[in-house]
Amino acid sequence: MRNIALFLKYEGTAYHGWQVQKNACTVAQTLEEAMAKVVAHRVHITGCGRTDAGVHARVYVANFRTDSRIPVDRLPYALNTHLPEDIVVFDAREVPEGFNAIGSCIKKEYTYQIYNSRIRDPFYVNRAWFYPKHLDEKIMQQAALQFVGTHDFAAVRSVGTDVKSTIRTVHHFEVERQGDLIFCRICANGFLYNMARAMTGTVIYAAEGKIDPNEISALLQSGNRTAAGPTVPAGGLYMTQLWYDDGEVAFHVR
Repeated sequence: MRNIALFLKYEGTAYHGWQVQKNACTVAQTLEEAMAKVVAHRVHITGCGRTDAGVHARVYVANFRTDSRIPVDRLPYALNTHLPEDIVVFDAREVPEGFNAIGSCIKKEYTYQIYNSRIRDPFYVNRAWFYPKHLDEKIMQQAALQFVGTHDFAAVRSVGTDVKSTIRTVHHFEVERQGDLIFCRICANGFLYNMARAMTGTVIYAAEGKIDPNEISALLQSGNRTAAGPTVPAGGLYMTQLWYDDGEVAFHVR
């Protein structure tokens, strides 16, 4: 039985997130159905994270097991003939038996896009959050730096999937403006439910003057979700980088 890692990207507007659900169309379900047609048996695909409804992935890693002998370099071509246009597999590799798309992932980066202009652009609908009030990216960056490090991030997560611990390590939180687009890039060893979107909402609060950037450390210590910024809409969020190292295989995909 071979263990195969798939590298894909998708535009998530039409999907209710990654995870297979009974009454909703998801990325995993669509991929599993396509894969079954290629390898001629049912498969279970493990993804690197549970992206929410409407969230996108510029990169995403998943793995599955198969006894099919189809050459691994032919898998992307075969799969893409059975996938809709908004999901594309761009690479596939045979990986060690112990490799797991989520368990072997040591860091992830999400990027949130804000279209910060007085006039909206139809080409960014569901791809960036239209925010007409001017945002000072320097204040946003000052606030973002307060999240870097190992903290309890309960104050910036939504109630959802149960976790053993709300402590995570944020490696970087970078805010960059390119014209009317603001990019908020957050890299961590793991993310709580809606954590990236709530962190982005909090640095926007700082830019609006609703919270002092220097108060964010105290906010995290309080664990008070209502004191942080809002959970910004899903359509602006993208998975953008992944790092893997499980002792047998190591790589970085972006």
